[in-house]
Amino acid sequence: MGRLLIGTASWTDRTLIESGWYPAEADTPAKRLEFYASRFPLAEVDATYYHPPAERTAALWVQRTPERFTFNVKAFSLFTRHPTKPTALPKDLRPDTEGLTRSNVYLDDLDPRVVDEMWQRFLSALTPLHEAGKLGAILLQFPRWFPISRANKQYLLECRDRAAPMPVCVEFRNHTWMREDNREETLEFLSTHGLPYVVVDMPQGHTSSIPPVVAATAELAVVRFHGRSRNWTSRDIQEKYGYKYSHRELAEWAPKLRHLAESATTTHVVMNNCYRDYAQTDAAELAGLVDTG
Repeated sequence: MGRLLIGTASWTDRTLIESGWYPAEADTPAKRLEFYASRFPLAEVDATYYHPPAERTAALWVQRTPERFTFNVKAFSLFTRHPTKPTALPKDLRPDTEGLTRSNVYLDDLDPRVVDEMWQRFLSALTPLHEAGKLGAILLQFPRWFPISRANKQYLLECRDRAAPMPVCVEFRNHTWMREDNREETLEFLSTHGLPYVVVDMPQGHTSSIPPVVAATAELAVVRFHGRSRNWTSRDIQEKYGYKYSHRELAEWAPKLRHLAESATTTHVVMNNCYRDYAQTDAAELAGLVDTG
């Protein structure tokens, strides 16, 4: 079985800090990361979806974590064709919004030279993690309006090539990629081009729902647990992700994760049910289940 790392999608969430999961002495960002890294070998950084990271911050993450600790970093919203606030871009790259009819910008609204520069700066900021061997992958989470198509397949390859030599992994939120008649095609495409597929556990029955198909398409396998909230369509993040997995639900996943780890060199498992200490307690329990069989 390959190396299997289990962690969470946040260590700085306000409700987590308020939950009492951190001891009283872990009262600074540095101490909280140090405490978190003493409990888990993996963390996912999601703040980079909203604002590009700073190289100084990445360097501090390197300093404050053990040698073999791993960070996955979510790609900036612009790169995955999500709406992006113009203020999230550096001042010197912000577009003229006077002629726009909406408050957000999309990738196609920008000059290609601006897009190139944004990618360059994003990747440059991650250099300390990459050079230290602590960058697991850049998470490319595509929106529900990104269906399977020849053009979108080509865009996946473009993102992979832009990020190289930093690795990426791909998560879909449009059901057409993993619909039964397209599933084999999607997995074969990802495997042929060395793109890790992100397995998801999430609520079903929605336009963004992807079935929990367990598959490894590269040396890295990734699984993300989003919870099974009945309020998945809520705009309230706490309602959407505030789901505590039961022992039975986690136990059902343990053999699947072990099987997945037998098909990949490294497997990353991320609990993204980030409300209070739900993700941390679920991750710890899942790690115990995987280890004990």
